[in-house]
Order: sequence, then structure tokens, then C-alpha cells
Amino acid sequence: MHGIVVKSTGSWYYVRTDEGQVVQCKVKGNFRLRGIRSTNPVAVGDGVSLRLGDGEAAYITEIDERRNYIVRKASNLSKQSHILAANVDLAIVVATVARPETSTTFIDRFLASAEAYSVPSIVVFNKVDDLDQAELETLAVWRHTYTEAGYQCFETSAITGQGTDKLLAAMRGKLCLLVGHSGVGKSTLLNLLVPGAGAKTAEISEAHETGMHTTTFSQLFDLPEGGGAIIDIPGIKGFGTFNMQPEEISHFFREIFHLSAHCRFDNCTHTHEPGCAVMEALETHQLAPSRYASYLSMLSDMEEGKYREAF
Repeated sequence: MHGIVVKSTGSWYYVRTDEGQVVQCKVKGNFRLRGIRSTNPVAVGDGVSLRLGDGEAAYITEIDERRNYIVRKASNLSKQSHILAANVDLAIVVATVARPETSTTFIDRFLASAEAYSVPSIVVFNKVDDLDQAELETLAVWRHTYTEAGYQCFETSAITGQGTDKLLAAMRGKLCLLVGHSGVGKSTLLNLLVPGAGAKTAEISEAHETGMHTTTFSQLFDLPEGGGAIIDIPGIKGFGTFNMQPEEISHFFREIFHLSAHCRFDNCTHTHEPGCAVMEALETHQLAPSRYASYLSMLSDMEEGKYREAF
């Protein structure tokens, strides 16, 4: 039998077979993903082969070759990586300017990882109905930053429905991954895009302006019309990049990569070299300081050996 993984609870996987039946499965024995050690050898979005066991449970026996995947450093330090989803057509980063404020470093690290694994991405600024004048000005800066970097940006309100028609049009026919900090309105947005999804929502903590985890496992939801689906995963606090070489990092920041073609030295690190087009663009306000700071942050991670290589 063959199918696609539509839900993962950590110990059980739910596979929708090619015939449309949903089968509860386990991974048998010391099943390992080829080429990379991971906390989760099977991810939502994976195509898999399975066989029925002696009882009611089935067993996943093989994973199809992946077109791509999104991976981050696992929070469990005894492991190396955690695969968020596989075979993704579009990654959607949901961010909020306030209540809670999304870290631009988180956005940049996720976008860079998506670039590294060939996953197209867009940025969605949610809760735009709940911003004061200063916050609207911050939103304009963020939108300009990511538009100039080459990313399509959307402004939405999961409460009023503002902007969701345009977002839904961009998602049609695609397997989409929905990511963001807890509290940015992912679950409310999912319930709006997929009526009947039943994703749990929670209030923001007024004391800390942070969100509570409401999604506890990864699950795929079919869009109601026109094909396509959304993979919803638990809210992510931080995004540890994984298996990148220092000299590669600038390649995953689109605008820095384009600027680097004009650097004096081919091996320019964009940190101190004379004739660096990236630092010149920073000084002349052609490169957003937040993007450059994120680049330096990731470069520092690599130099300090915070993230081990895959094997």
C-alpha cells in the first residue's frame, strides 16, 4: 500500500492511502531516514509505503524520495535535526508586528533555511486590524524589507478576513506549510481558510504578550476548493539553522547574494573586506540592517560550531 502522511503525533502516523483510506501506522524497528539523523524519520507530507501488521496497526516500510523538506535544529540536543514537513510547494511564515512581536531573526532564519532546501516562501503579516499608528509604520518597514528581498508579502486579519482571499489564491493547488511563533494567529487563520479544521485557539498573555501552544502535533488539512492543502505544525519559538557551511549562508539571503556579485573578492564574507558591495549597500541604506544582523547571527552560529553537521 502507498499513501501520504497526513498527521504525526510523535509516536503514531496517520497515512491517507492512494485509495483515500486513512490508516494509523507506526514505524517499525530502528527505521532511519537515509542520509540524515532526525528526531522524526517520517514527516507530514511524506509519501510512504506501508504494510498491514498482524493486528489493526500498519507499519511504514519505506519513504519516497523527497522533492524537498524543511528542517531545523532539534530542541532535543541528543539528536541533530527535526523535519517540519516534506514535499512542500509553499512555506508560509505568519508574523505579527505586535501582541506578540515576531522576531525578524526568526523570519530570516526560516526563510534562509527554506532557500537552502529549495522551498518557495511567502510572508504573511497577520492581525493587521489591531495595530496603532506606530505599529502600522513598523509594518510598512517590514513589508518593504521583505518585498525588496524578493518575497511576496500579504497583510491579513484572521478576525475580519482582510487579505485572506489573496492569500488563498496564492495557495491554490499547493501543499503549504504554515509556520510562526505561538500567538500569531495561525490556528485562527487556519480555521478561516479551512472551515471545519477545528484548530484550537488561545488568548494572548497580557503580561508577556506571548502566545500559548495550541497545536500539539503536525497535521495536513485539505483546502475546501481548488485543490491544495495546509500542513499545520506547533508554534515555533526559535529556529536553529542546520547543516549549513559558513560560506553558503550569504547564498540564502537573496539580496545579499545578488549584491555579493559586485564584491571585490570572490570569497568575501561581507564582514570586514575592502570593496564589499554588501557592506556598502548597508551604509547607503540599500540593505536592511535587520537582514544583515540576521546574516551575521547565522554566520556566528556556524563559526562557534553551535550546530553539528548531518551524517
